[in-house]
Amino acid sequence: MSLPRRLVAIARPSLHRPLGTFTPLRSSWAIPYVGARRQSNQASRKLHLQAPRKAQSAAVQPEFKPESQIYESTNPALSFPCLDAVESRSASLSRRSLSGPEPSYTTGSHLNFHSRQPLLLDWGGILPEFDIAYETWGILNLERSNAILLHTGLSASSHAHSTATNPKPGWWEKFIGSGKPLDTDKYFVICTNVVGGCYGSTGPSSVDPGNGERYATRFPILTMEDMVRAQFRLLDGLGIEKLYASVGSSMGGMQSLAAGVLFNERVGRIVSISGCARSHPYSIAMRHTQRQVLMMDPNWSRGFYYDRIPPHGGMKLAREIATVTYRSGPEWEQRFGRRRADPSRPPALCPDFLIETYLDHAGEKWCLEYDPNSLLYVSKAMDLFDLGQEHRSRINKLRQENTSKLQAFMDGEAIETSANGDLCNLTLPDQPYEEIEQPADAAVNGEAEAALDPRHPPQDLVAGLKPLANTPALVLGVASDILFPAWQQREIAETLQRAGNKDVTYIELGEEKSLFGHDTFLLDLENVGGAVQSFLEQMPSHHDAHSV
Repeated sequence: MSLPRRLVAIARPSLHRPLGTFTPLRSSWAIPYVGARRQSNQASRKLHLQAPRKAQSAAVQPEFKPESQIYESTNPALSFPCLDAVESRSASLSRRSLSGPEPSYTTGSHLNFHSRQPLLLDWGGILPEFDIAYETWGILNLERSNAILLHTGLSASSHAHSTATNPKPGWWEKFIGSGKPLDTDKYFVICTNVVGGCYGSTGPSSVDPGNGERYATRFPILTMEDMVRAQFRLLDGLGIEKLYASVGSSMGGMQSLAAGVLFNERVGRIVSISGCARSHPYSIAMRHTQRQVLMMDPNWSRGFYYDRIPPHGGMKLAREIATVTYRSGPEWEQRFGRRRADPSRPPALCPDFLIETYLDHAGEKWCLEYDPNSLLYVSKAMDLFDLGQEHRSRINKLRQENTSKLQAFMDGEAIETSANGDLCNLTLPDQPYEEIEQPADAAVNGEAEAALDPRHPPQDLVAGLKPLANTPALVLGVASDILFPAWQQREIAETLQRAGNKDVTYIELGEEKSLFGHDTFLLDLENVGGAVQSFLEQMPSHHDAHSV
């Protein structure tokens, strides 16, 4: 119905009413509402149907414009205490002393190893010198043959267990000690903070000895193998020629494998818990989203936020995303269900359900405890991890090409940097990515089929793990883990076996054993700790893969 007709239809009943008859209020607000809706529809159409300017001029017609009326809002504006907290933290950080608002990332007293020898990194970067923060438990025997190198997860420090100088409980407190899985009556346990981290080891927040300023995003790209090489510099400094075992969970499980591949003659046995031999798309995607929310925080300032307000908002969101991947849906069903934090209050857009308040607390607790740039660099190193032969050959070739670069640096000569000039100049393609469907009956050769089927590791990965053919290995997976699904640990075990390793123990914890997802390695002393203890104590022999 056109506007004039609607106006007549609305007005017509009043023509027959006696004077003084009450007119319903809806007659008075129907006219401006219709006009407003008509204007909104016209505006929407104009976005898609723009006529030429001459045609627009010719089409202009007198239009009825009802008098606008102003009303108070029907509902009050919502409050956002979650955003108030972020703004309050920013204000508090900005009021800090002139030394800068950047937190002091530390977990307490630790030992420090300083290497004055430069470290050539896989992708061509050079660390002129570096520090490794580490802590130890137990006593190194006279033969120096009882050392265990414990590798950490992404954001962990060297403080795996309390010490006399730092009594704070460590991240693996219940797993280390007299009679524990890492028995300090038998073993000398060493744990480090990785290069790239922020708990005492050299990382983006460290001072570049070249210019006396923080590295920030001038810090070079890292790999898992770079971190392991730095750790073995520490072992050299301690006079440890060969490890009794290399033990790690999560990112540490990746490093444990890398240690065996790079230094197979120096590693007696390997334990890899909830890790992988190569990073897979889902894990990469989840870490990518964490990096993106962090880098989109205006306070990140392309990495140069030191002595200013750090990107705490981005860090909080990144941690919340990470926490989703660390635990499991079934656990949260039992723990939180659909319960709200306070059912007596109306729903809110800020954290409201118990699961939301849990994630919010995890982000709040962590956002100032870890250097944001370290999160970017270390998580990227995880994404780059691939022990396949093709990747290893490419990196080895690149390292060989950069040997002259390292020598030039050691000789005090200027280093050619043009080779790295385009590393961060990636641009999006002109044509967006499109899925390409393959015919259902397309022939697939054996190697490609194996690459697509997680039950059959590709020959490239088998060749890459050949150096571990004679190294006893324990591989442990958790069925409820969504970040490093158990099939990735099965892939490690089967790859090792196909590489000729006759001494592989594979254990998979079913959901009836653990619902804690990826974090099971931190919590399950009985099943995870028991498996580690048994493996470390037994003599090398053949073990079949099995689930428990």
